[in-house]
Amino acid sequence: MSDLVAAASLASSALKQEELFPIREVSRLTGVNPVTLRAWERRYGLIQPTRTDSGHRLYSQADIESVRSILAWIERGVAVSKVGKILAKSSANKLASAPLDEELASGEWVEWQTQLRRAISAFDDVRLDRLYGQVFSSYPLPVVFQDILLPLWQELLLCQDEFGQTSEWLFLDTFLRARTLQRLQVLRSQGEARVLLAALPGHCRELELLVAGLLLSSAETSISVLGVGQPLEELALVCERMQPQALVLFSNLPPSDDLPRILARLALALDCPLVLAGEAADLAEESLRGSPIACLGNDGRSMQRRLQQFLAGHLDS
Repeated sequence: MSDLVAAASLASSALKQEELFPIREVSRLTGVNPVTLRAWERRYGLIQPTRTDSGHRLYSQADIESVRSILAWIERGVAVSKVGKILAKSSANKLASAPLDEELASGEWVEWQTQLRRAISAFDDVRLDRLYGQVFSSYPLPVVFQDILLPLWQELLLCQDEFGQTSEWLFLDTFLRARTLQRLQVLRSQGEARVLLAALPGHCRELELLVAGLLLSSAETSISVLGVGQPLEELALVCERMQPQALVLFSNLPPSDDLPRILARLALALDCPLVLAGEAADLAEESLRGSPIACLGNDGRSMQRRLQQFLAGHLDS
């Protein structure tokens, strides 16, 4: 209970006065040098820090999260010149589905992340497990992963320059994969309809795929997650033998120009409907409009609902 009280208190303080950071501190927190931060602002308009009267840049926590999002897309192979359009679309999708009280809740999420970081930096699996349970008892599943755990996991993934940080990320990644797989196995025994979930090769890490499986699962639908590295050309064989009601392909990379053609060819070889989920689904929705391939998006609050609509024949592809 003390953890929840502390979270509420800190959230309230944070909302009263937002902390601002100078560029050198942002550089230290993100690993991006000041020259690059200025270029992202001036040349590409990716971040918009405030200025002091003397012209010095000050960055909010939201600006720092934007920097980390930019890094994440660059790590996936996206050119910095294209990141702005991706972030704009992703932001618009989040705003469309965000609850009205998200600003207040985000202060609590930051405090939970702070407590989780302490447990991770100490490699304290007992404390980490206790916090994990408390977070799950406090928030719905999409908030737990998409707003608290995965942003922290992504942050640690991108900040592995200093000694010990790779070990911290591996510690969290191993912990979350084990807990997520455990929950998936419980849910898989409950749903009647079977849906297969596979990643486009090289388009996500195992934890991201497992979390997508959790977010898609429901009392009516059992999600079977195929291993990362599943060959695309063998999916027709797998579906023929497993007889799922649908195959969901997951991708957290921007869609390539030939993705619609690849998916259309795969759909022709399948005996079940084909669905796309993840960041690619948000970004490829227009190019796939009118095709038999449906897009579920990447928001955990709506993916499960859209999958159920699709299986019932009520979702327009």
